[in-house]
Amino acid sequence: MSEPYDTDPRRSGASRARQPYDAAPDAYTDPSDLPADEPRGGRRRREDADRATAGDDSGHGDSGHGDSGHGDSGDGDSAATGERAEAPKDYGRAGRNVPVSILVAVGLLLVILTPLFFFKPLFLVILVAAAGLGIWEMTRALRTSGARPPLIPLLGGGVAMICLAWFSGVDALSIGLLITVLATMVWRMGDGPAGYQRDMGAAALIMVYVPFLLGFAAPLTTPEDGKWRILATLAAVVLSDTGGFVSGVLFGKHPMAPTISPKKSWEGFAGSIVATGAGSAAILWALLDVAPWKGVLFGMVVSVAAVLGDLAESLLKRDLGIKDMSNILPGHGGIMDRLDSIVFAVPTAYLLLSVLAPPA
Repeated sequence: MSEPYDTDPRRSGASRARQPYDAAPDAYTDPSDLPADEPRGGRRRREDADRATAGDDSGHGDSGHGDSGHGDSGDGDSAATGERAEAPKDYGRAGRNVPVSILVAVGLLLVILTPLFFFKPLFLVILVAAAGLGIWEMTRALRTSGARPPLIPLLGGGVAMICLAWFSGVDALSIGLLITVLATMVWRMGDGPAGYQRDMGAAALIMVYVPFLLGFAAPLTTPEDGKWRILATLAAVVLSDTGGFVSGVLFGKHPMAPTISPKKSWEGFAGSIVATGAGSAAILWALLDVAPWKGVLFGMVVSVAAVLGDLAESLLKRDLGIKDMSNILPGHGGIMDRLDSIVFAVPTAYLLLSVLAPPA
């Protein structure tokens, strides 16, 4: 069993029991499962103690030296039951089931683009649903660190922020963020002072990372040519992801950020930049009549933002000790595992297109 990535006792979260990075994505402790008289985190510590005891028994008891003749035949649970743990599937350098990932990605694009071209108001529903799922996943994941950000005001505030951005633009999105912060602070007061700063810090991260950044998709979409603007942005993210993936698999040798995302390489990053720059030059020229050199600039900057978004989520997951935010998307993990690049790319694209191709 792999060890947690963060074992430095000086870190504030070192005292908590972390899930290993390769643990099941839904292996979280839901606070609602705790008995009423059990303190927060007590169940996690009790379960870890039980596993440690089981591990000791399997290594020194009779069950560890059965017919196989080996005391370290597996972890405590598998040794005690005589079963061998199923080895994870090896997908090679790709690191994922590529056919399944492609099918899911195509399905998501169809869900996004169909309302965008045939009934634009329905795209607002897509944004609200994506923000809501992202908030739920982030709240669920951050609970593994001991934080308890309040879900209900975060969901309500996230919906309000997206709707305000859709109908009134970026200024209203900022006001929605402020209202959500205040509402969450007041809501959290009901749970008392214990852990208040910790919980509000986690809540602020969720508010900014999910509904605020994703909310820039609303003013990007609402102009007359908004469908082409959002299409160009999504195409840039797809080109960055695809170019980096192909280039990394074929040529990747030099790790870009080994402590955050070991499979990312500088060769893959170069592939992302080249593919997005070249593709965006053609796409923006065809869709928005933007000069090719401006399209290259747009593509390169959006690609950098997308890669940084991917690394930011990888950093967060490493700190939490989880592999995926959830497992609701086969081959991809959770919604936030797909939105990680988009939430950084969308506000970047909005700002760039406001300058390079101002709405009429």
